[in-house]
Amino acid sequence: MYAVAAAALLVAAAALVGIAIKRADDVLHVGRPPLYANWLPHTGPGTPAALVVAIAVVAYGPGVAARLPWRPLLWASWVTAMAWTGCLALIDGWHRGIAGRLTTKYEYLQVIDRFENIPGTLRTFTDHILLGSPDHWPPHVAGHPPAATLTFVLLDRIGLGGGAWAGVWCIAVGAAGCAAVLVTVRALAGEDLARRAAPFLVLAPAAVWMGTSADAYFTAVAAWSLALLALGLTERTELRRRTAAFGSGLLFGLTCYLSYGLTLCALIGAGVLLLGLDRIRSLARGLPVLLALLAGLAVVPLQFTLAGFDWWEAYHLLVRRYHQGAGGFRPYGYWVWANLACTVLIIGPATVAGLRRAGVTLVRRRTGVRTALRGLRGLRARPAPGAPGRPAPHSAVEARLALLVLSALVALLVADLSGMSKAETERIWLPFAAWLLPACAFLPRPRAWLAAQAVLALLVNHLLLTGW
Repeated sequence: MYAVAAAALLVAAAALVGIAIKRADDVLHVGRPPLYANWLPHTGPGTPAALVVAIAVVAYGPGVAARLPWRPLLWASWVTAMAWTGCLALIDGWHRGIAGRLTTKYEYLQVIDRFENIPGTLRTFTDHILLGSPDHWPPHVAGHPPAATLTFVLLDRIGLGGGAWAGVWCIAVGAAGCAAVLVTVRALAGEDLARRAAPFLVLAPAAVWMGTSADAYFTAVAAWSLALLALGLTERTELRRRTAAFGSGLLFGLTCYLSYGLTLCALIGAGVLLLGLDRIRSLARGLPVLLALLAGLAVVPLQFTLAGFDWWEAYHLLVRRYHQGAGGFRPYGYWVWANLACTVLIIGPATVAGLRRAGVTLVRRRTGVRTALRGLRGLRARPAPGAPGRPAPHSAVEARLALLVLSALVALLVADLSGMSKAETERIWLPFAAWLLPACAFLPRPRAWLAAQAVLALLVNHLLLTGW
């Protein structure tokens, strides 16, 4: 509770200081600091449905997660997360909450008609990033590699054009990230902790911004790249390990071409790799997995490079474009800590409390970092049915989960210190926040904490009109 109180004070300080800055000189470029939102108490068609989903998950989520067979649990988590996200979005109404969100002047759908000749557009993509260049791209198109925009171009090509289909795509695919995190936690830290984390991943306050923003889609792609990496290190057969590793590389390559900043997911990948090394007992066994990972990783960058798109050139131009716009006048001294207040609002009080317990696991208990690293040797997070061997000590398993969460926290802090994420991080940092949520598995009394998560999400969505 001390950790939650401190987080609440951080949010209050960010709000009060932000309001004072706006009154003096509006350099923050947000409506309701620290969030990119405006004060607008309202209800909508999604209100009763969101209440029903929240009550059902709080009342029955922990029990269902404990008893349901694993594969049905993954499907149920995805469907419920999709329902929670969709209901929250519909609080703002169908058009304002879903169908119109990706059609504004800042968004990807504004430039669909400029991709009639996809290879030609890719070759000249960097010519339109800077303000002042002819027909410069809208902010979100210029701020991301072209795979982000191409996703919506391809949806349009197959008959799923327009804001409604784009919004539904982001909600449906984004919710699948929940299952990816569960798969990873189970592979690396055991099924018990994954089951305990499941209701919190489903009922996350982050869902307010998952519906509807393209970053929800990015979150799922990044999450599945890490989940497949975990499976590539822990599956029992050589074919499964190689297939999962290739898929992991393929999706991580796509992730890097969806958002420049998501290259930092490599830090989470390093944590996954560290925790999965106990299954790779020799170089001869690990080398094929590594080669499959690298082969998959080369596919998307190679395709875009051959098409004429230079990732590094585009990134350097983006940095210039960022400082030409709001990034040039938003004060780093405020946002470097106010961003963390945004993070509190997307992960919720339960995750804050869980992170405190994760820190205790690594620092104050016997299951510190040294114990966790010792547990890498011979530790079986998911032993084969009927196989001999001892299960991992509970404290060591918790330390493994704590290390996974810590790697995500490090990635988020690096993004914060970079200065390339000033404001709007409630949306931009969704791919990192998803990996902080499993810390809730450390908490006792899950129903009380789930209720706190749901109340926060409902209050934010009913009191504020968010930008996404």
